[in-house]
Amino acid sequence: MASGVTVATEAKILYEEVKKDKKYRYIIYHIKNERVIEVETTGPREASYAEFLTKLQDYKNECRYCVFDFPANIPVEGGGEKTTMSVDRLVLMTWCPESAKIKQKMLYSSSYDALKKALVGVYKYLQACDYDEVSEEVIAQAFTKGGK
Repeated sequence: MASGVTVATEAKILYEEVKKDKKYRYIIYHIKNERVIEVETTGPREASYAEFLTKLQDYKNECRYCVFDFPANIPVEGGGEKTTMSVDRLVLMTWCPESAKIKQKMLYSSSYDALKKALVGVYKYLQACDYDEVSEEVIAQAFTKGGK
C-alpha cells in the first residue's frame, strides 16, 4: 500500500554523492510533514559504522531511513586460494524501533518502496527495530552470505 509520500530531489542527489563520489559515509532520512522523504543528516566519509550506530541512538523512539556505504570483505575465489577483497556496499535500512508510535511505523513502512525505487544501486535492504538487527557483525555477515 503506497502512502503518497515522495522523495525529495536533494535526497536523491546526496545518495548519488555517496554512491559515485564517495562524499559521505551515511545519510539519515526522515519523512517531513508526512509528505516528503528528506535528508536529515549526513556522516563524513571517514565515519565508522560504530559512529553511525551512535548517531542512530538519537532516534531510539523515532523511525528513520538510513543509507550506509559499508566497507565489506567479500570472499574471492580463484587461483586455488580463497581470499577476501574489500569493497564498499550500499545498505538501505528502515529503522522502526518498537518504541516508535504506531502511526509513524505505518507511514515509514508504506513509504519504503518509494525510497527503494528512487535510490538505484543499493546492494542490501534491511528492516530493523532494535540495535541487534543492525550490529556491525550482522551487516558484515550478510555480505559473506551474499544475496540481497
